[in-house]
Order: sequence, then C-alpha cells, then structure tokens
Amino acid sequence: MTVAPKHAPLIDPFARAITYLRVSVTDRCDFRCTYCMSEHMQFLPKKDLLSLEELDRMCSAFIGLGVQKLRITGGEPLVRRGIDTFFRAMTRHLDSGALKELTLTTNGSQLARFAPDLAAFGMKRINVSMDTLNPEKFAEITRWGRLPQVLEGIRAATAAGLKVKINTVAIKGFNEDELFDLVKWCGDEGHDLTFIEVMPMGEMDEQARLGQYWPLQDLRARLADRFTLQDLPDNTGGPARYVRISQTGQRIGFITPLTHNFCESCNRVRVTCTGEIYTCLGQNDRADLRAPLRASDEDTALIEAIRGAIDRKPKGHDFDYTRGVGGQVARHMSHTGG
Repeated sequence: MTVAPKHAPLIDPFARAITYLRVSVTDRCDFRCTYCMSEHMQFLPKKDLLSLEELDRMCSAFIGLGVQKLRITGGEPLVRRGIDTFFRAMTRHLDSGALKELTLTTNGSQLARFAPDLAAFGMKRINVSMDTLNPEKFAEITRWGRLPQVLEGIRAATAAGLKVKINTVAIKGFNEDELFDLVKWCGDEGHDLTFIEVMPMGEMDEQARLGQYWPLQDLRARLADRFTLQDLPDNTGGPARYVRISQTGQRIGFITPLTHNFCESCNRVRVTCTGEIYTCLGQNDRADLRAPLRASDEDTALIEAIRGAIDRKPKGHDFDYTRGVGGQVARHMSHTGG
C-alpha cells in the first residue's frame, strides 16, 4: 500500500480534490425548523462535543491537507458559547493565505450581536436560512423563530459589510405563493437567493415530506414565465447552479439533490460537532475523528483517519423519495450540519 506524504492533498477515489470543509460546531439551535429537527430534540451532552480547541486542531489539520474553504454550521453555530474565540483563531489561516474563505450558515437570530465581529474576523459573506417573509408562516415553519429578529440580523450583517445570501427551502403549499415576493425582496435588498429542494432526512413521515416536495424545475419554470433567465457558469464550491435574471441583474441559485444529482464535481466533506466525518450528505457512511484527535497530541493518527474516510467517499448521494426508507437518511439535518 502506498502511503501518501503527510501534506499531500486530499483526493477521493474519483479524482476529486477535497478543498471544502463544512463543520458543525453544535447540534443545538434556537429554532426547530420542521424539515430539520423535531420539536422536542434530545441534545448531546457537552462531553460528546468537540471542544473549541479540538475544533481548531481538526480544522487546522484539514487546512494543512489542502482545504481552502471552511464553512461553519450547526444547529445554529452562533449559539455555541465562546464561538467567537474559534473564529478569531481561524483568522491565522486566512492571514497566512492557506485558507481562502471562512464563512457561516446561520438562521440569523444572533446576527445583530455577532455581525461586526464576524466581519472583523475576515468573513466576507454568509448564508442566512429564511423560507418566508410572512411572520406568521415564519413562526409556523421554525416553531420558535421570530422573523423581525432575523431581519434585524440581516440588516446588521449588511451594515457590517457582509455579503448575505438567502437560502430558501422550496416547500410545496407553504411558500409557493411567495416565490416572486422573495425574489423581489432579495433584489431590492441586494442579496443573492438560492432555492433548495426538501431533502429526505430525519424523522420523515413519508407522505407528509413527499407532500412538501416542490421540484425546482417547476419553480424555475415559473420564474422563466415572468423573467428572462441566463444560465451562469459560476462555481462557488457548492452544489448550486446559478442563473441571472436579465430584468433585475440578480443571481438566483438552485440546489437540486433530487431532480438533478450534483455530485460529479463534489469537493466537500462534513464533520459533525461530535467529530464524525460524513463524506456524503446523502449516505450514512461515516468515520470517527474524535477518537484519534483525543488519543494523542500529535496529528498523525488524525490525518490517517481523515485520509481513510476520503478514500471511501462515494461517487454520489442516494436521495430518492420514491423508495421509502432506502432513499432517505435517518439522521436529522441538524446532526450532520446544514
């Protein structure tokens, strides 16, 4: 067996370089979005979570192996106590040039408090998950969320100089009637907008989730009825495909795990807040990074575990509503990280 040099880049079995790491820093959230987690979640004990120091060491190991983009997720990452110290620590990799981008996916609830610091830590853009502009519907889909608080956070992020992209899960019968309102609002506010298909993850009532499924090919067709859509070659390192609306100039993204498998250029892996690495969101294979991380102050075993996981990265995911349990993933989205 050929052993890769210590700092050789991460290349999966399909010759894809792994340059994008998404890390969940907590499974906790101050919302309970219906497609993400159950209303009465049992959260993990603190001892099971990677400490901030362990998160630093693990992310630094990945960066040393060629990861250039680091996205922090959750749960809601900004509810993790002391998370600002982790962001501050990551600035050394931005300063060195090893890390090209540090970014965040958030529900926006804590942005009013954190936005100035995030900008100071070198973040240029963030993603905010928001599925509706209607306060009552927002409270319904998030269970615990308040739309005015999120809008205040988005304004604070913009004022701090952060570019905001809105992520909207397309939900049949819920936000179909807001399609053009969302597009107009994002255009007026200067935000990019990406629509995401509902994914079969977590505690899924098959008929209920299938009833939520709004294929983005239909959503795009509705947009095309009103606007001229220009396909863009933009590649941000994620699964979205982009168009530009000629009439407004704004950019719209589509993430279509069900109607279009986007795996051929996958360059990313996910690590949970407990140190499990998932090399594919839509598969259940995982590897433990926490044990080698805690077994030694040296990173040799950790790097071997990372490489071993990458060597098993599958060609693509297996989401499919039509096949029941065989086409869904049992873990909650909040466990893997959004």
